[in-house]
Amino acid sequence: MNGREWIYIKKEMKAFNLSDIELTKYLFFTGKGGVGKTSIACATAVGLADKGKKILLISTDPASNLQDVFDQSLNGHGTAISEVPGLTVVNLDPEQAAAEYRESVIAPFRGKLPESVIQNMEEQLSGSCTVEIAAFNEFSDFITDADKAKEYDHIIFDTAPTGHTLRMLQLPSAWSTFISESTHGASCLGQLSGLEERKGIYKQAVETLSNTSATRLVLVSRPEISPLKEAARSSSELQLLGIKNQLLVINGILQQLNEADDVSRQLHNRQQKALQGMPAELSEYPMYSVPLRSYNLSDIANIRRMLYSDSLADDICYQPVSGAKSIDDLVNDLYTSGKRVVFTMGKGGVGKTTLATEIALKLTKLGAKVHLTTTDPANHLNYDLAIKSGITVSHIDEAEVLENYKNEVRSKAAETMTAEDMEYIEEDLRSPCTQEIAVFKAFAEIVDKADNEIVVIDTAPTGHTLLLLDATQSYHKEVERTQGAVTGAVANLLPRLRNPKETEVVIVTLPEATPVFEAERLQMDLQRAGINNKWWVVNACLSMTNTENSFLQAKAQNEVNWIKKVEQLSKGNAALIGWKNI
Repeated sequence: MNGREWIYIKKEMKAFNLSDIELTKYLFFTGKGGVGKTSIACATAVGLADKGKKILLISTDPASNLQDVFDQSLNGHGTAISEVPGLTVVNLDPEQAAAEYRESVIAPFRGKLPESVIQNMEEQLSGSCTVEIAAFNEFSDFITDADKAKEYDHIIFDTAPTGHTLRMLQLPSAWSTFISESTHGASCLGQLSGLEERKGIYKQAVETLSNTSATRLVLVSRPEISPLKEAARSSSELQLLGIKNQLLVINGILQQLNEADDVSRQLHNRQQKALQGMPAELSEYPMYSVPLRSYNLSDIANIRRMLYSDSLADDICYQPVSGAKSIDDLVNDLYTSGKRVVFTMGKGGVGKTTLATEIALKLTKLGAKVHLTTTDPANHLNYDLAIKSGITVSHIDEAEVLENYKNEVRSKAAETMTAEDMEYIEEDLRSPCTQEIAVFKAFAEIVDKADNEIVVIDTAPTGHTLLLLDATQSYHKEVERTQGAVTGAVANLLPRLRNPKETEVVIVTLPEATPVFEAERLQMDLQRAGINNKWWVVNACLSMTNTENSFLQAKAQNEVNWIKKVEQLSKGNAALIGWKNI
């Protein structure tokens, strides 16, 4: 460790101590999946309740494990926690809320429109945007409830609305006039249908969010490059919408450094490097740190001490995980089973790009002709290695293909739509689904030209994207209006992706609660789309290293339960990769 670097970081950050932080009535915790925002929101709620405050904790996180933490059933109405006097917890189910919201929009059209149109509407309302709005629908009732504001000292939300959600809710004009079954070719149609009667509530909710004396946004990150960039992006988006009262919490900083232990030294140095290179805009905010903990934050006792202490068991008998399947096992199976298209799929930061490159290299060594395509230009070293190994490499520029797709949709929409309707189109084009479809179309073109190669693709389309494309095709056949969204390459690729003999989606995750829960949802999403997934990869396992740092050994032991969970989900087809200093 460089002592000077550590002093530098220490000066920039204070320990996250509830006594030192100016807290508002409403506190929103937001951040990339797996950074620990739920744990910190819980620790804040429990800590304040222990100080005699009356607290309402509301989670809208689909991967929430609050029921496990508090060891009791929770619902969307509020449950008093007996072990924490003064704390009431609400666990909203955004998926259920989205289903109810979706049906409320579609119900008036059942029996009046062709079944193919209904199916199209259902799929359009099955994506992440609908879940976002449904979640906001739920907690907007809480943030505008005057009785609850009087009853509780603090109302804490785990998972804040994204900038995209808020922009949608701020759109001008009458939402009810926008026809959900419009066929302009954009990706998340109909999200705003049926919201007219709630405009007043949304307006009040957005005003409360932007009121600096009432609301504080807590950005949660880890001391890693990807989560810090995501925090900066979210921060800027929300700043533009008037949500300016923000603070940053860096969770998971390693304090138990053992210079003689390679793993702890490398981990520490990597964290320090990420912190020193954090986006400049984040330095504008008050910055706090929470140490890396060796224990799972899965019960009240551990949540209580999360902000304050770690305690290592005296009887750590660490044994690295052994006998697990490897990447070689996965690649050999892909090769012998004759797969033609291989996707690596997972949330950002789990290592899917590096894995895609490794799979491509190993397939080449087995004698296969391989084409590797990606949207991530960052890892040039691996790509150079791939090219030297005889692999054809292509890079898709997300910004470029997205802009091309947007222009295509705009030109088609402009042929039939009014200027007012074009406002909706522009908002729809800012949705996450739009980027997915634009990128996927570009992937489809590559795969279409590469029948004589195994194509390895980093960043797979979600099940929702595939179903949406499929629904769009069906609708196009039914309604003689221009779509501008589906090409022949996409049409050809969809059946191929649903053919388990040709396609494999490798789900990539980490041995931690949130990444595993998120990966499980990805698996369900793929199943819904009729796409085969056999293999999983658990990346960055400390439990496969020979670390002699007792703190990291304890943490490694806690990975085992999540590895077992993945073994179950994959029916024994899980390849493990040990933690590496990348």
